Amino acid sequence: MSYCVVIMLQTTWIAIVLGVWSSLYLLDAFFKSHKSWSRNYIHFLDRTGLAISICQLRWYSTFLNRTFLRIGQWRPNFLKAWFTCGVVFGLLAMLLSMFLLTLLVINTFRKQPVEQQVLTPVMPGINLPASQVSYYLLTLLVCGILHEVGHAVAAVREQVRVNGFGLFLLILYPGAYVDLYTDHLQVVSPIRQLRIYCAGVWHNFVIVIFSVIMLFLLPYLWVPLYTSGNAVAVTYVTQNSAVSGPRGLSVGDSITSISGCRVRNLDDWTGCIGGSMRQSSLGHCMAIDLVKTLDTKDRNLSLSGKPESLDCCNGTSNTHLCFKFHVKTSPENSSVEQKFACLPARSTTDRPMCKFQSDCYIPNVDMVCVYPALDNHTRLLQVFHSRKSPLLFLGHPLDLHYSVSLSNFVPRFSFVPVGLPDMVETFSKYLISLSGALVILNVVPCYALDGQWICSAFIELSLRSTVPDRDTRGIIFTVILLYGTGLLFVNVVIAMWTLFT
Repeated sequence: MSYCVVIMLQTTWIAIVLGVWSSLYLLDAFFKSHKSWSRNYIHFLDRTGLAISICQLRWYSTFLNRTFLRIGQWRPNFLKAWFTCGVVFGLLAMLLSMFLLTLLVINTFRKQPVEQQVLTPVMPGINLPASQVSYYLLTLLVCGILHEVGHAVAAVREQVRVNGFGLFLLILYPGAYVDLYTDHLQVVSPIRQLRIYCAGVWHNFVIVIFSVIMLFLLPYLWVPLYTSGNAVAVTYVTQNSAVSGPRGLSVGDSITSISGCRVRNLDDWTGCIGGSMRQSSLGHCMAIDLVKTLDTKDRNLSLSGKPESLDCCNGTSNTHLCFKFHVKTSPENSSVEQKFACLPARSTTDRPMCKFQSDCYIPNVDMVCVYPALDNHTRLLQVFHSRKSPLLFLGHPLDLHYSVSLSNFVPRFSFVPVGLPDMVETFSKYLISLSGALVILNVVPCYALDGQWICSAFIELSLRSTVPDRDTRGIIFTVILLYGTGLLFVNVVIAMWTLFT
């Protein structure tokens, strides 16, 4: 049933996306063909640089050309060394990428286990949660822009004219592109071409390094605004869940413990949830006389200790819960009898915790350890948090775990956004994974990718003296290009097959 619901939701989203693009394309065709509006509409498109095609929206402008020119003429020796490093990295990355992708194909056909795919298609709603789509699309746009900026600045440095810069939206996926003057690009030397072609993947690699450093420094950068190591902060509460509501958890609350289990960070939180699943709910120490006084159980209710008698409150109160305890049958022998009492849950759980009857010993006072009378999967947990009395959670511990999102960083001030550290951390992780994937993808010598032009320029640079015949060098380039294209295609097929099987 749940699988059918997922398929229906995916189909609905696909229908909405296709409907929006179809409507946009038809409106564009209508305005272009309308006698009264076509001239003004086409003028508007030319003036703004917009272009609409099937499932694609493009924007093109020369607005950034002066900026590229100023950056490309800044410290030319430094930029030359910078982009030369990019050439070295690009060539090494091409060899490494070809090796990894080839090894993956060989292992797949040999049916050897592959722990993780080198390239994994990311599809919203299938292997990308809806809550992460915004991070993914923003990361794609940032990585694409910085990639193309690298090409543009390198082109200016190598005396190749930049015609313009643009952005596009293909179905749901954003990207960027730079328009270079082809005649200038073809006449410069192969090493200068390599500096231009490798600049994009080089900048993607720099993004990865920068993001890794940011992840390492984030705990120190947040010190003036956040504390860590003493509690976890609530960043999101699921609506209509067991922990929402006026007396539940709120965004910004800091959780310090769960039923005596100290929570200092997210690992502690996970450990406390897991521990509560493996162990029964803790009891609380009460004097036997107080138990008898507070007990509201119906005296005529038959309690045989069977599962159906666990609700000794008979469902009559939202504030009371059935507890069980053991008392001696007589002072002369050591035999004990299990009894039940309907007690106010909050005042009972405010008393000292106990695991065994001996934990409640007080001289000259008859004390008992009262335990919640629950089934094997249900737990009564006290969630201690800031500014309020402890939250009493009754249910499966995993329901508590999945009802909230938490952060290791607790704001020092009320005006500080509670979710900012996690947003920056998540965005940095996406930059590392997606920018790194763009490096592996773009350096492959495949049609329409940077690797095609990197491979062509490198062959001209390295084989011109040893293989003087241009046609022979062209055959070598074609063979490598066909191998790289086929290799990438097979890897994509394997990744798609793995994703849907």
